[in-house]
Amino acid sequence: MSLENDIKQLIINSLSLEEITSEDINENEPLFNDGLGLDSIDALELAMTLKKHYNLSLGEDKEKNKKVFYSVKTIADFIREQQNG
Repeated sequence: MSLENDIKQLIINSLSLEEITSEDINENEPLFNDGLGLDSIDALELAMTLKKHYNLSLGEDKEKNKKVFYSVKTIADFIREQQNG
């Protein structure tokens, strides 16, 4: 399973999105507002799940975090960056 598909599955499971499959999530589309339609509470829950699952270090920079959590692809890129030091 690719990292992107793993992230999609984590999004579905952690946010209890039973009506959505990983194929329904375009990895380049926004996760919030117009895209998948997630909200700020979903963002917190997703951040906690990803932090725990991938042992991520998320900073306090809100603008950077917005960019990281823009889409599945930007999250995957951030994880790869963190894992590769």
